[in-house]
This record gives sequence, C-alpha cells and structure tokens, in this order.
Amino acid sequence: MDKTGSHIEEYTKLGLNIAYYRKLKGLTQLKLAESVNISRTHMSNIEAPNIPTSISLETLFNIADTLEIPVYKLFIFKD
Repeated sequence: MDKTGSHIEEYTKLGLNIAYYRKLKGLTQLKLAESVNISRTHMSNIEAPNIPTSISLETLFNIADTLEIPVYKLFIFKD
C-alpha cells in the first residue's frame, strides 16, 4: 500500500480545498508554507491534484489557523 492508502480521492479534494482557501486569503504557496513551517515543495505537493500527498494533523490544523478558517471546512468536499 502506498503512503496515502486507499484515500487518494480524499487527499486530492483536501489539497484542492487548501488551495481554494489559500487563494481566497491572498497567500502564495510559499507564504502559507512558511507560516506552517513546511517547505514550499511539500505545500505544492499537498495542493497538487495529480500527486496525492499525506499531511499530518498538526500541519492541517496549522494551515486552517493560518487561513483563519475552522479545520472542518477543509473537509467539505464538493462533487
């Protein structure tokens, strides 16, 4: 099993939601990555729909805090 397990679609949607709220906040990937203490490359991989990338809960909470949104909003997946 790969590092994302069987949840590839969820990781993809999560990354797209992060990108959506980041852009809504007017932040670049670099600024968001610096704010949550990860590399820009990792931030890019999290958001990339063709590269399902796992993310720690700590990083996820930090992203939501930086974006000033409740973390649950990142899990509202649109079809």
